[in-house]
Amino acid sequence: MTSQLFLQHLSNGISLGSLYALIAIGYTMVYGILRLINFAHGDIFMMAIYFAYYGVLMFTLPWYISFPAAVILTALLGLSIDKIAYKPLRNAPRISALISAIGVSFFLQNLGIVVFGGRPKGFQRPDIFTQMFEIGGVKVQSVTFIIPVVTVILLLGLSYLVYQTKQGMAMRAVSKDFETARLMAINVDNIVALTFTIGSALAAFGGIMWALRYPAVFPLMGMVPGLKAFVAAVLGGIGSIPGAMIGGYLIGLLEILLVAFFPNLAGYRDAYAFVILLFILLVKPTGIIGEEIKEKV
Repeated sequence: MTSQLFLQHLSNGISLGSLYALIAIGYTMVYGILRLINFAHGDIFMMAIYFAYYGVLMFTLPWYISFPAAVILTALLGLSIDKIAYKPLRNAPRISALISAIGVSFFLQNLGIVVFGGRPKGFQRPDIFTQMFEIGGVKVQSVTFIIPVVTVILLLGLSYLVYQTKQGMAMRAVSKDFETARLMAINVDNIVALTFTIGSALAAFGGIMWALRYPAVFPLMGMVPGLKAFVAAVLGGIGSIPGAMIGGYLIGLLEILLVAFFPNLAGYRDAYAFVILLFILLVKPTGIIGEEIKEKV
């Protein structure tokens, strides 16, 4: 493999890893506070893309208005899902909340098929995201540069929120113990709602960036990216925001580079992530930088 071709695959891997990292953070934020794997997260990602798609197509909004509007609508969708499906189960066994999350996922998928139709649609990409640049003989689309930049900015903003603000301090307190947090005058329900809102907004950013990179929209499109982002969160250490970022980049790079070095196995590219999941659960279940958490009885 020539150096130019390697750099081409490396840029694609970083771009894909950035997308997985954005989606994985939503998983890890919710798990860090509720110990709940929100399996509807990939479908929230899908809904964000449809919001952006119809904002441009049906309401003829310019992309710089449609995309932020889609993020806001997706954040409100995540908040609504928490109020309807998860909040009534706060004190129920965790398996009940997990089943509810799976139910929400199936509901959103089938709602998408009924409302939007099952046929894939082409996502309209603004010219600013499709420009081509040639650097050292490597041809790279502008969106390949934009995705990592957006990811890093959002991660820095999220880190500031979690570690430098009162809301972030409350989030960390709630993640340790609900009852103790309540005794410290923290409104647990509001903090959980804020977590779902932020996680859904991050999924929306990831979804819009995904559609700009891979412009095909269909109701089941969130399933595989969502599962791979879950693997990324587990790989990095689920519950850890830096871990989700590391896991996302590793999964993206491994997926692209393994296909590049072993093209005969390209048909199994979606299986690589799940092989990694099995390996990490057997060797280091806490992930790369995750902490062992004892279940509360």
